[in-house]
Amino acid sequence: MTMTEVLRATLTLYHGAFRATMRSLARSWMIAVALVGFGGLLVAATAVAAQLGMVGGFIVGAVNALVIGALLSLIEQAVMESRRVVFGDVWSSVGHYFWDVIGVGFVLWVPSMLLEKGLAGNPHGPFLVAAVFLLLFILLNPAPEVIYQVRHGSPLDVIRQSYEFVIDNWIEWFLPLAIVVAPLGLSFFFWVSSRLGPGAGLNFFQILALPFTLLVAWLHILGLSQEAGSWLVALLTPPIAVAMLIFRGHLFAALHGTSRRLRQFQGRFGEDA
Repeated sequence: MTMTEVLRATLTLYHGAFRATMRSLARSWMIAVALVGFGGLLVAATAVAAQLGMVGGFIVGAVNALVIGALLSLIEQAVMESRRVVFGDVWSSVGHYFWDVIGVGFVLWVPSMLLEKGLAGNPHGPFLVAAVFLLLFILLNPAPEVIYQVRHGSPLDVIRQSYEFVIDNWIEWFLPLAIVVAPLGLSFFFWVSSRLGPGAGLNFFQILALPFTLLVAWLHILGLSQEAGSWLVALLTPPIAVAMLIFRGHLFAALHGTSRRLRQFQGRFGEDA
C-alpha cells in the first residue's frame, strides 16, 4: 500500500463523512435547539445541587446522564436512522442510554477520584493528573459512539471497545481534530484536554468545551472584538457542537469493523467501476 493510496483512501473517507454530516445536519437542526435546552436544565440542576453537598453532586451526575443519554439518542437518529429530527423526538429521547452513561461515568470516576486524592500532596500531582486525563481523553474518546452504535454488555465493555477502536484507527479518528487544532499550537491541545476531565466525552459541558474554546481561539486570531466574538461564540457553539457529534458518528460508522486495506480496496473498486 503506497502513501498515495493511503492518502486517497483517507480523503475519500473524510469526504463521505462530511457529505453525510451535511445531509444529517440539514435534517437535524432541532438537536442544536435541544442542546441549548439541555444546557439550561443542567445549569439549573447545578445551581440547586450546590446547596446539597455530596447529595447534590449525585443529582448533577444523574441529570448529566439524562441529558447526555437523550443527546446520544438524537444523534443516533440523525446518523444511523437518517431521518428528520423534530420536537417530539426530543421528548421521546429522554431516558435513553441513561444507565450506559451512568455506568461508564462511575467506572471512571472512582479511580480518578482516588488518583486526585492520592496525588494531592505531590508537587507534580497536577501535571500527573492532567497527563492521565489526557490519556483517558485519547483512549476513550469514541465512547459516545460505542454506546449508541455498537452492541455492548457492560460499562467495561464500552471502555474496552473504545480502546480497541482507537488502537486500530487512531490516525483516521484524530486527524480531523489535529488539523483544526494544529494552527493553535500543541500547547492548546494539552490545555484543552487537561480541562476536559476523565469523562470519556460523556460530560455535557465537555461536549461544549472543545467547540467553545476553539471558537474563542480562532476568533481571537481573526482579530474580532471581544463583544462581537462573545455573541458569535454563544450563537455558533451549539450548532458546531452538534455538527462535530454528527461527523464523529458518521466517521465512526465508516471506520468500525473495517481496516485501512479494506477501505483502500473499496476505494479502488469504486474508481474502477
